[in-house]
Amino acid sequence: MSYLRIAMLALFMAALPSCTAPLFGAYGPIGHSREEFEHYVEEVFRFQNEMTTKVMMLLETGEKSNMEQILQSEQHMHQICEPLNVYVSREMDGLSEPFSLRRQVMKSTTDCDHAAHELDKLLEE
Repeated sequence: MSYLRIAMLALFMAALPSCTAPLFGAYGPIGHSREEFEHYVEEVFRFQNEMTTKVMMLLETGEKSNMEQILQSEQHMHQICEPLNVYVSREMDGLSEPFSLRRQVMKSTTDCDHAAHELDKLLEE
């Protein structure tokens, strides 16, 4: 390989990580500021936990006719929200969050929010 090709490859590899970082301070799929996105992530985390609590309380009373659908929706929500829950758990334990996990949270928080709201609709029926 020529020195020019090696230099170009090294330059490309050095620039690659910057391609995954948020551009111009935009976070999440709709380009929040960092503070807005952190607030949004916290709201989503609290809301999906609230939905889990509601389902647990409902399991004790068993009052819903659509219980199977609710449980499937809750399981779906947990799968989608897993990166967010892992992130918060690691943060609470004082562990560092790998960059790849932070990227997963950025990519999945909106879907987690939607899944939690879908579950909320089922609980309101």
